[in-house]
Amino acid sequence: MESLGEKMSMGIPARIFATILKYSPASVQNRLWKWWYQRISKAHNKVDFRFMNYGFVDEDGPVLDLVDEPYRLFIQLYHMNIRDVDLNNKQVLEVGSGRGGGASWIAKSKSPSSLIGVDFSKEAVTLCNDWYEQENLNFIVGNAQDLPFDADSFDIVYNVESSHCYGDINKFVSEVFRVLRKDGYFCWTDFRDEETMKKTEEIFQNVGFSVASKKEITDEVVDALDMINDAKKERITELVPRTIRRSFETFAGVQGTPVYDSFKSGKLKYYRYQMVKKN
Repeated sequence: MESLGEKMSMGIPARIFATILKYSPASVQNRLWKWWYQRISKAHNKVDFRFMNYGFVDEDGPVLDLVDEPYRLFIQLYHMNIRDVDLNNKQVLEVGSGRGGGASWIAKSKSPSSLIGVDFSKEAVTLCNDWYEQENLNFIVGNAQDLPFDADSFDIVYNVESSHCYGDINKFVSEVFRVLRKDGYFCWTDFRDEETMKKTEEIFQNVGFSVASKKEITDEVVDALDMINDAKKERITELVPRTIRRSFETFAGVQGTPVYDSFKSGKLKYYRYQMVKKN
């Protein structure tokens, strides 16, 4: 049984949210995540907060300019996810584009002919279209489980640390497969417990993807969380209302929260998969 301290460590709003989510059907889960994510977007609309991922320590990271260097750990997670995939002059889709920092960096550094970021938060999409002025980059509102695109529209689809929020992972993967062209790449990175990851990989394969490579990257993600922990806590204290501050820390993976502790104990692991549509 959990102690009171363990129950409170998540933050009351996050605790209530997680409990309701656990016992809700997929359709309700999707609406709950949308509500929570919109709340995060409204509470944290500063222009310098462009990434929402946990980061990645990479000994072979990309060369960054002075503007991007402060975001190195976050960018490195994107770089790792698309590593060895050629995006030059390709049509690219990011599902779950969040604050748009990853999409912006990829659009300017990997030279796709077009990159569309789709996200179900209208608030986040509005912020991104206001912040980023790049000819090959655009953001639209859309549902990962019902993508607003024709079949065979993209050469590459990538998804970074957001699919754990989706109510129906099978629908999401099926939609990615539908909008990808033949021989297109699906680059995916996120966290799961081992049993759920086995089921997720089965979904990848049952939908029709061929797994080109896969890797567990938990240690590199935890190293990044440790490196940015103090700065992240300071920013949350500065910008987030006190009533939801602990909940923000939980979703941000701050040290001492259930997410961070699960990574450290091995209950949660972080994975990267690169897949190809062969059919």
